[in-house]
Parts: sequence; structure tokens; C-alpha cells
Amino acid sequence: MVNIWRGFIILPLLFIYGNSQGLLFPNPFHHIGKPIVDFKDSQFSEGIFGSAPLVVGDDGSAANGDDDVSASEASVDASLVSAQTTFKGSWELFVENAGVSAMHLVLLPKIDQALMFDATVWKISKLKLPGPPCRKIEGTNKEDCWCHSILMDVETGNIRPLRIEQDTWCSSGALDMNGRLISTGGYNNGSDTVRILDIAPNSEWIEYPGALGNGRWYATQVTLGDGRFMVFGGRRFPTYEFVPPQGQKNTRNEVYKFKFLVETHDTVENNLYPFVYLSTDGNLFIFANNRSILLNPNNHQVIHEFPVLPNGARNYPASASSCLLPIILNPNENRRVIPAEVLVCGGTSHDAYEKAELQRPKVFLPGNTDCARMDITKRNGKWKIINMPSARLLGDAVVLPTGDVLLINGAKTGSAGFDNAREPNLNPVLYKFKSDGTGSKFTVLNPSNIPRMYHSSFAVLPDSKIMIAGSNTNPGYIYNTLFPTEVRVEKFSPHYLDPNLAQFRQEIVVEQSDSQVKYGQKFTVQIREGGAVEQTKLQVTIYSPPFTTHGVSMNQRLVQLGIQEFQNGRIVVQAPMNGNIAPPGYYMLFVNYNGVPCRRSMWIQILP
Repeated sequence: MVNIWRGFIILPLLFIYGNSQGLLFPNPFHHIGKPIVDFKDSQFSEGIFGSAPLVVGDDGSAANGDDDVSASEASVDASLVSAQTTFKGSWELFVENAGVSAMHLVLLPKIDQALMFDATVWKISKLKLPGPPCRKIEGTNKEDCWCHSILMDVETGNIRPLRIEQDTWCSSGALDMNGRLISTGGYNNGSDTVRILDIAPNSEWIEYPGALGNGRWYATQVTLGDGRFMVFGGRRFPTYEFVPPQGQKNTRNEVYKFKFLVETHDTVENNLYPFVYLSTDGNLFIFANNRSILLNPNNHQVIHEFPVLPNGARNYPASASSCLLPIILNPNENRRVIPAEVLVCGGTSHDAYEKAELQRPKVFLPGNTDCARMDITKRNGKWKIINMPSARLLGDAVVLPTGDVLLINGAKTGSAGFDNAREPNLNPVLYKFKSDGTGSKFTVLNPSNIPRMYHSSFAVLPDSKIMIAGSNTNPGYIYNTLFPTEVRVEKFSPHYLDPNLAQFRQEIVVEQSDSQVKYGQKFTVQIREGGAVEQTKLQVTIYSPPFTTHGVSMNQRLVQLGIQEFQNGRIVVQAPMNGNIAPPGYYMLFVNYNGVPCRRSMWIQILP
């Protein structure tokens, strides 16, 4: 109580000081002060401020109340002090013509190249291949000499075309321990293909048709704690399988039937591109339609089913967005189970696709306005439901370097599919993350002027900006239409890139920092101090770049590391204890100070 009153006494003095300096002042109390947009007194306040979050019980019913708080959550939030800002973010057009519309996007480690690709089925793009050989169009003797895959330098915008043969339409993917993209599935000749793109200079696609036991079109790929991959679902195949080692092929005996995907199949699916997350206990959380389970990937047993999430469907083509919320580690972490929470936002009604795709004239049903979060490490976990400022489907949930979540892209009505959505949701919305859910709230940021609808994508960049690309609601490259095929690439600067907060942006001295670590190892990150830096305001996070497509961010993961010590700019942190917390591979390491990310992240590799 004494600390609260002290805040009311000090706050006016800080306000006077901040204005006298012409700067927005650092906020010494977590989340005190006026946000960019405050919904406390608006129509959106219900479930956010005025009362406790809506909690869905084991029987699917809803009741008001608080779920149990995970161990040490209260101390976690108090450890990070955030600077206050009224900056609503800014947009810049980065590349006018990327050559391809980025249906799929992933940032490749170390080389800082964004890999973007669409689908060979279109047989055209906005960029020609530099020369022969061209691709033979399936079943014909005709050639397709258009580019369908590129690498883009995220600093300069320079583009390198890549040749690809097997169709990647609606495929899946993940980065392996060495930073290579392992891509699975797609359409037609690509549906059972495994592809590999290395990060070595001048690398090209290596493709292995027939490597998968089933076709994987609209499937989800997940990385396990030992670095292996599994791929779930796909149109007409309610099954899953492990991705075989390079050059090998799965047999039918290596494909597992998955009753859960059969049970969650609506007339119009609504269970494609399931949300799949590796939990910190080694089990897989799988969400399809409106249901979710835990699957043991070792014995293939469903060990738990969570409460149904009400209010419509969430997976393709209802197409909500989802993410695993930050995993918080403490110094000398020794808890048996580390809490892990999932966030699911938006979606639409079960019949939205039928109304938009089959009914004439088309009917575009409203998208959902709710977000739900749940601790997936608890067997009595319940959905906590809060309301977003606006409806959203076809969007993306971006986990920012600070641990907050940016909801971006998408539409307010309709469903996935060609020309099936309307009312672009142009405003990003910031979800301010608090580990216990209390005080978490939404803030509306500045809009883009480019609709990013079906087939849009994103990537978090080393400078903490967000790359936004793609959007194609058409069966091909079509421009004389309501939502033309989009080849422009933007960058969005979130709230923490307010120029007035530049004083808090630290600089990592890469050559004096450890770039390879093993599980449980203590390692050093050196920052170049630009003034007095307080350890209580420091936060070190590691972020796994996701493979993004169709509103699904496969293997997006952010872990806050426990700081062991800090002196003279030398930060000693401890690596995660095992691969279930952070699978082996490359991560972007950010040092946040006062809630503001460093000037540029560094790449670290976690080795088994």
C-alpha cells in the first residue's frame, strides 16, 4: 500500500520533468499512465477492466472468476519496468515489388534473408527467372519461367530469385538446428514433398518428392524438443507423421491415424492448419476447430482434452490467429514444469465459409471479437476470454521481442478462401502481456493503407520492426479486382520504437557475447552501456523465427531468460534447461531495457 501511494506522489513530478526535457518519461510503475487508446470507458471494456475475465469451465460453460495463478508469476511482471509512450507506431513501404506475393514467409538465421514464396500452380508472378532452366508445367510440355520463390535482404531489399519445382501452395515448414528451412507438403506434385533450403551462400532448393506418407495440404509442422519434426493433418488426410531424415521416405506404416482430426471436421473443415505447440512438458498441444488436446508424441496417446472454446470455429477456413505466449524463466530455474500459455484470437462462425463461398449473393458473416488464453500445463486449465477492440479473422499473432503480442493483418467479415472476406482490419492491436492475465489489455495502433487479407504473412526483424507481406484473395496474379494480388512489402515500427525512447535502446557487443550455448549453460551477453543501466529494468529474451502462412505461425516461440548477474554491461544469463522449453536451433536474442528492445538482436544457436 505504501508503494502505491508513493507512486501517486512521484508521478506528477516525473510528468513535469518529462515534459521539461521534451521526452516521454520512463514509467517506474508497471502499466501506470494513459495507454495509447484506453477502452476502460468504452464499449469494449467488458471482460477487460470492469470485471474478471470470462472463464470457460471443463464442461464448456462460462463463468466469471479467476483461474489459478502459476508459480512465481507475480514476481515476474514486477521485474520489468516499462517506459511510457503515446506513440502509435509507424509504417514504411520497404519494397514496391517483391516479385512474388508472400503466401509463405520465414526469416532465415544468420544471413538475415526473408524467404518468401507463393505457389507454382499460378504459373505466373511479377518476376521472371534470370534464365534457364525453367520449370515444366505439370502434365504438359509447357514451361513456366516465372519466379515463385525469393530471398529478400531485410536491410537492403535486394532480391535473389530461387527456382522451385514441386508446388508449395498452402505448405508448411520449420527451421532445423542448423538454420535450414525444412518445408513439407503443398499441392499436387508438392503434397508429399520435403524441401530443404540451406543458409549457406548461393544455396538453392533441394526437393524430395514422395518423401511423406500422406499428402499434406494445409498441414501444420511442429518441432519437438529433440529437433525432430512432425506434420499434422492436411486436406483429406486426418493423420500425422514424423518428417523423415533427408533423402528418406515414409511408408504407410509410418503414418498415424488421428481420430481427433476426424472428430473436429465440419462440413467445411474448420480444422485445417491446426494450431500445434510443443509444451514445456514435452507434450503437444493441438487445437482444431473449437477443441484442444494434449498428445504424447512418444506413445501417441491423447493424455488430456481441454474445455471446448465456444463462439465458433478457429482454424482454416474460419482462420483465427494464435500464439504461444512468452515462457518465463527465473534465474537458476529448477521447477519441474514451466508454465506455458496459448492465446487464440478471432475466427468466425462454423458456417461462415459456406455463406461466403457457396451462397449467392455472397454473405460475409462477422468475425469474432474475442481472445482466449489458457495454461496448457494444467490439467484443470480453463479458457480466460477477453474482448478485442474489433473483429478479426485471417490475421496474425506476432510475439514481440518484449513479450507483448501484436495482432495484425486480416479482415472483419467473411472467411478464408478466394474473394471470401471483406472489411480489411487495417489497425494493428497491441495485447499487453502480463503473465497472470490481470491488467493485460488491448491498444489500437496506427493503420496501414494496404489491406492484408487472405494469404498475408509477417516476420519479426533483427531491429525489432515487423515485416508485413503478401495478401492474395485471388486464384492467381490478378489486379483488376477489389483486393488485387499484393507484392508490396511494408515494415511496421511498433510502440517501443518511439524516437523519444531511443535513449533506452541498448547495443549488443556481438564479438564479446556467446553465440553458441548448451542447455542449462550460463552464458554472457555484453552490451555497450550508454549510461547507468539498472538490472531490474533489463530483460533478455530469445525468439524462434516462425514459418508463417494463412495466419498460422509455426514454431513461433519466445523465452525470457533468467538473469544471473549484471555488471559493467556484462549480462550473465542461463540457457533453457532442455529442448521442451526451447528446441535446438537458432534464436534471435534481444536485450530489452525499460521495455524497449536493443538496436539489433544477435543470433545464438542452442545446441543439444
